[in-house]
This record gives sequence, structure tokens and C-alpha cells, in this order.
Amino acid sequence: MPPSIGHALLLHGAGGGGWEWNAWRGVFAAAGIEAVAPDLRPAGAGLVDTTIDDYLQQVRAELAALPRPRAVIGASLGGLLAMRCAGEADALVLVNPLPPLPWSSHLPVRDWLTVVPWQRDARLASTRRALPDSDDATALFAFRHWRDESGGVLRAAHAGIEVPKPVCPVLCIVSEQDEDVPPDVTRALAHEWNADLIQAPSPGHVGPLLGRCAPAIAGQVVTWLSAR
Repeated sequence: MPPSIGHALLLHGAGGGGWEWNAWRGVFAAAGIEAVAPDLRPAGAGLVDTTIDDYLQQVRAELAALPRPRAVIGASLGGLLAMRCAGEADALVLVNPLPPLPWSSHLPVRDWLTVVPWQRDARLASTRRALPDSDDATALFAFRHWRDESGGVLRAAHAGIEVPKPVCPVLCIVSEQDEDVPPDVTRALAHEWNADLIQAPSPGHVGPLLGRCAPAIAGQVVTWLSAR
């Protein structure tokens, strides 16, 4: 039998950081999978000039540093980045991902500022609403760690980018409710790509990472990876 996947690159969503994967990293470590969860970094000129290609360069470098067989796992914007780099991985896991073309046309219409001030405008109350199934400690930690994001990156992602159908096995995780990426969009993507699908009992976009169900979802992903 081929060796099981022993390394994974975890990619966070817009405005977040590698800390979003803390619950998953613990579960992965217990299963013997070394998980790396870097923070996506702005371009040298700052967020105003940051592009998707800047993030993709970082992702490819991080992925190339991991021994094979390796998985790339992304949530939201991180899911879109993971798709673009799936050719360099042995398994792909997508958590409520921002979809590529043509599914991106079904995303809610948004108007992004040049720099989206999620850190500057963070409020504990709004964070709590965004994390309806998280405990108080997780919500407080998230409130203190949101970061601003490049509006250019988000505009490009929502406009849609071309992504070839991955060759490696794909697993999609979809929340029961998601106001950022409609669950039916992720289900349609999974169907077209012949991907496996896990339904997360979460009412939020980042619930599979930061909600009370996060450890259980991570455990299901470990089981799926072990079968690859």
C-alpha cells in the first residue's frame, strides 16, 4: 500500500490567520499528521497592492517545503488558493471554499473597500454573531486576532478565477447554513468534481474551524485522509 498522508498545509480565510486551525492541528497531531498553518502575508507594498498571485506564491512555497504525500486544506479564500495549488498535492480538502468559475457567479454581491478594515472595525458583539456556535473564549480570541484584508484580492476572488478540475482526491465540507458561500454552491462544486462531502452541523461560515463541532470535523478529515 502507498504511504499515508503525513503532512498537511492549512490555509485560512480572508481576515483570519493560521490560528483559525488550532483545533484541527491538535487533532491532526494526535493522528500523526504534521499540519502547518501559516499566516498569509501582504505584499511588501502593503495590502493595497496585494494580489491573489502574492498569496499563491506563498502557498506554493509552503507546500513545496512539505514532504509527500501531502494534503492542502483551505477554508473560504484559503480554499480557493488550495484549489489553484492542488496539482502539487496528493489530497485536497475544502471548507466552505470561495468557488472558482463558473460557481463564483452565485456568490452574494459585495462591494469591497481597497483595504477591508476587519481588524480596525472589529467588535466583540459582531464577532459573536459571526461565530454563533463557538464558545466565549474562542469568540474573544477571534475578536482580538482578526486582520485587515486586501479588497483587491476579494474582488478578484468573487469575480471568479479559472481552476482546472483536480486530479487528486477531493473532500468538501459544507456548513448547514452559510451567508458567505451558499451551501448549494459547494455541493454543486463537489458533485461536478466527484468529491466526497461532509455536512457540518454548523450555522456559520467558519463554524467547521472555530465552532464546537471543529474537533469532530477534523477527526472526520483525518479518517478520510488515512484512506487516501
